[in-house]
Amino acid sequence: MDNIIIKVRVLEASKPKVIQTRKGSRIISEALVGDETGRTRMTLWGRKAGSIKAGEVIRLKKAFVTAFRGVAQLNIGKQGEIVRLDDSEVVASNKIPENSPKAEVSRRPYKRMSFKKFGRKGG
Repeated sequence: MDNIIIKVRVLEASKPKVIQTRKGSRIISEALVGDETGRTRMTLWGRKAGSIKAGEVIRLKKAFVTAFRGVAQLNIGKQGEIVRLDDSEVVASNKIPENSPKAEVSRRPYKRMSFKKFGRKGG
């Protein structure tokens, strides 16, 4: 799912770190966020890494969801926005349930690439 808008409370936030992906080195940070429906992990990519702190209430715009080990996970990248909100916008930390959303797939589907046909001389 893409282009998600959601209000959450940041329960935990890690410092940025460098990871290796198929596309090379990337900077990320991770957080545990929640609202009245439950908690989930969130990955912040690139310039967004390290931009939030535990205890903050934020609105995510243009976030997307992936699945990791059967659990849905929020992501915010270069297209996404993080807006700080008043503390009263999301329930208190102790009112956020421990449950996490389950996912139907184990990874984000990859876009299929089209292959170009090459002709041979003489057959």
